[in-house]
Amino acid sequence: MKVLFISQYFYPEVFKGNEIVFDFAQKGYDITVLTGKPNYPKGEFYEGYSFFGKKEETIKGVKIIRTPLFPRKSGKSIPLILNYLSFIWFSYFTVLFRIKEKYDVIFIQQLSPVTMALPGLWVKKKQKTPIILWVLDLWPESVIATTSLKKGKIIDLIEKLVRNIYAKSDVILVSSKSFIKSIQNKCENLNKDIQYFPNWAEDVFVNVRETSIEIPELPKGFNVMFAGNVGESQDFEAILDAAEKTKDKEINWVIVGDGRKLNWVKKEIKERSLNNVFPLGRYPLETMPHFFKEADAMLVALKDTPVFGITVPAKIQAYMASGKMILGMINGEGKDLINESKCGYAVAAEDSSSLSEKAIKLLNLSKKERNKMETNALEYYQNNFSKDNLFSKLENIFQNYSSS
Repeated sequence: MKVLFISQYFYPEVFKGNEIVFDFAQKGYDITVLTGKPNYPKGEFYEGYSFFGKKEETIKGVKIIRTPLFPRKSGKSIPLILNYLSFIWFSYFTVLFRIKEKYDVIFIQQLSPVTMALPGLWVKKKQKTPIILWVLDLWPESVIATTSLKKGKIIDLIEKLVRNIYAKSDVILVSSKSFIKSIQNKCENLNKDIQYFPNWAEDVFVNVRETSIEIPELPKGFNVMFAGNVGESQDFEAILDAAEKTKDKEINWVIVGDGRKLNWVKKEIKERSLNNVFPLGRYPLETMPHFFKEADAMLVALKDTPVFGITVPAKIQAYMASGKMILGMINGEGKDLINESKCGYAVAAEDSSSLSEKAIKLLNLSKKERNKMETNALEYYQNNFSKDNLFSKLENIFQNYSSS
């Protein structure tokens, strides 16, 4: 089967779609990727890539067609908008002149921006090929939650675009069950095929191997670790408030990751003398299981906005697959997931007081109680988010919607 995978982001950028592509290629699928030049998250082209260079390459037997784009730079408004628009502009010509093979199915990994789905619509119009759209981020809800745009012509235009993308998609997969209602409200076809297809943990968290990878030694005490993007959405204001409330306890707040908010975090640590907060910076994905192993509990947080209340951060699955206790400050489905699985404690978004209280409660658990939570995490993951089961489901969807 010939599959065209479309996403603005792809390897060496770290996103879930990478595993779909490489795993299905190993199964014998003939997969081509249409993507941009890698520059996420730091905003500069990765080594070996440039605006004009490396238009096509083959990695692990997968043909990758790269569209020029402007790097996102600092991620501020103008560079980010140029990054989004340039991918769409140049992708139009990529579809017109460089997509020459006929595909059986188009699979779109739809993150932000939603406009990255447009090349799939153009290929479908050209080839009459079915589209499978995997929605990992809701628009315009995400725009409303993370920018000053709350209503008006731009939001109306985005919603019209989203409705068109959903209408042209043959099946829509959602990473969160809570997305379903929003998508249904934007679909004129009341019988649109919408299916739950959640995130899973990367192989490095499931098949952990003993290696010689070295990581920094963690501070002595009870280590609560945040791993991932240090951005506006993750509510580091409240996280640092919770850290300040536990300064007299043996609780350390360890941050492994990078992002637009990291410099602000470092400044706050210094100004507030938060000697129990340790920003370690960004490390490669393959080192994460080693960091997780040394942590006592893993932290996930999102701000109190409607769209984040129906979002399940992918790091929850990685934490569970690693058999770790989870401390959450998050609303909706993510909060329910942590509490339902009994693998830790989740409090309401932006509630730093409750977060600090639950951190102290985890600290005071007996070894037996901690072990039980860790077992619950792993069992819940295996029963609900196994990659083998999810990929078998996806393979059936490919077969059912293939044009061949």
